[in-house]
Amino acid sequence: MSRDEQLKQRWESVVNILSDKFSGGEDLDLEGIIYLIGVQELGKIHATFKKDEKVNLMHIAICRLLEPYGYYEFEYFDNEGWPHYKVKEELPPLKAGEQAVLMKEAIVSYFLEKELIE
Repeated sequence: MSRDEQLKQRWESVVNILSDKFSGGEDLDLEGIIYLIGVQELGKIHATFKKDEKVNLMHIAICRLLEPYGYYEFEYFDNEGWPHYKVKEELPPLKAGEQAVLMKEAIVSYFLEKELIE
């Protein structure tokens, strides 16, 4: 199986599992999955978030997802328990499709690490 086919299958597994659990079976999009990862990383699963906090949750997720690629490094948790990251290396300019593939790869790696998928 090619790397692209494996990524596609694993991505579909992530989407199916999370969609069944969090959206009544309607497929979550990339942004929805990033948001859920942010909530998971913050650890406040049952909290209600304001709009600006939702943006921050997505930022947390992106930092966490791209940390293994060397783009971000965890620094500390603030007094409210929010994780903070510093930029280690700027992301290269990517086209929209390339960004989506990078994020899907990072999400698949995250869920392989968490043993949600194989």
